Amino acid sequence: MSTERQRVERVPGSRRAKLTPAPGTDPTPETTNGPEAGEPPASGPNDDRLRNDVPPHY
Repeated sequence: MSTERQRVERVPGSRRAKLTPAPGTDPTPETTNGPEAGEPPASGPNDDRLRNDVPPHY
């Protein structure tokens, strides 16, 4: 029986703790999201209008 387990680690200056990676797993993400992924953002026919619209109470 293996006694390796995830541990809870305190993060200085934070209210939340984090878990260590589970034994036998790869903690790196499979894909990257966002601008660093190198893909252009998805766009649609109403994108310009949605970016320029202002709510009526402004």
